[in-house]
Amino acid sequence: MTAREFKSLPEASKTYTKILKSLLPVIGKSHKEEQQALPEASYKVGELIIDQSNLQDYRRICGFADNGQVPPTYFAVLSQTLQMNMMVDEAFPFAMLGLVHVTNSVTQYRRIADTEVVTMEVSFANLRDHDKGKQFDFVTQVHSADELVWEGTSTYLSRQKTKGGSPTKKPKVVSETLEAQQNDIHSIFAVPEDIGRRYAMVSGDFNLIHLHAVTAKAFGFPKAIAHGMWSKAKCLSFMDLPEAYSVDVTFKLPIFLPSEVELIGDNADNLKDSEQVVFNLYNAKNKRPHLTGVIKKL
Repeated sequence: MTAREFKSLPEASKTYTKILKSLLPVIGKSHKEEQQALPEASYKVGELIIDQSNLQDYRRICGFADNGQVPPTYFAVLSQTLQMNMMVDEAFPFAMLGLVHVTNSVTQYRRIADTEVVTMEVSFANLRDHDKGKQFDFVTQVHSADELVWEGTSTYLSRQKTKGGSPTKKPKVVSETLEAQQNDIHSIFAVPEDIGRRYAMVSGDFNLIHLHAVTAKAFGFPKAIAHGMWSKAKCLSFMDLPEAYSVDVTFKLPIFLPSEVELIGDNADNLKDSEQVVFNLYNAKNKRPHLTGVIKKL
């Protein structure tokens, strides 16, 4: 078991330099696909002090209020730098550039002040088979003193050819289109062409598929696509959330930039009285789903 502790979050620019260097020796080789075990590793920041300037930028680009509290998705964003370092520095079995972010879950056990000094720890978990390859999780936990205040799970898919046997029959996925009713959360808003570049400057996620149509085409996308975690955060910025809750999101079709999207969900006021509410984000023109979400009160 590898356990590394950092005094502060690694710089995103240095992390991407390490990523580029890590790609050079494995070009044309397939040994990563032959190794099918996740490293037993955890990376930790012992005293994480939130950068108030970065937090303000994050609130602005996602639409969160400046209320003295940590937004529900912010720790998930901060953890990504640790995740990238783990994939580079450990014996990670999959190609980083081929990973697909399929789901994200966050759980907040109480409101967290943006001035609290916390501990953040990230680990690999739950490698399993999938019809299109392998799935695994990054699990993040945030403690204030000895109290667990936040945790999140990001699930990724590594696309691979299945070996032997017939593929498992994929269940039919039905995405029910919600209809906007009176008092429901309902908003149609534009997603500008440069949102990927602007969000990258705040989040540190400079994945080329998000930055420009030219770089996205190199990975098979006709245009740049919005970050999934920006989409989730933007949806949650419209909602009144209880003190303790979980938010599970499944990412569906990408948002090609620029675009216009439609958010429909249950009434935000019901979150305090209801055990569970749902929300969906669609393409405003053709109603195809970009993400589906469930919020549960704890």
